[in-house]
Amino acid sequence: MKHLALPVSDQERSRHFYETYFGFDAAPAREYDGGVVMLYNADGFSLALGPTEERIALPSFLHFGIHLTSPEDVREFRTRLAAGGVPILEEWNEPEYVSVKCSDPDGYVVEAAWEPHLR
Repeated sequence: MKHLALPVSDQERSRHFYETYFGFDAAPAREYDGGVVMLYNADGFSLALGPTEERIALPSFLHFGIHLTSPEDVREFRTRLAAGGVPILEEWNEPEYVSVKCSDPDGYVVEAAWEPHLR
């Protein structure tokens, strides 16, 4: 998968979040019809932020995330999130799985994780 489209209540706030914490500043953002803002990361993944006035309601299991290269990277990322006031929702610190889940400005759950078999 190389693309995700999210309805957001405040594009600038969401754009700042994904650029600051998830690296979606690798290429200039582009604006498309309907006011959709497209962000890009260094891996070629594109994130579309579409404006909505609808209430954003999410099922409890829904989340998406990134893979980091080491347990230490996940722990450092968690520290960075906490320092920025980003809500931490869940953490795992097991020998074979290290993860932190946080909440984006609209309540989407975003995970950063490491597992040894994903290199």
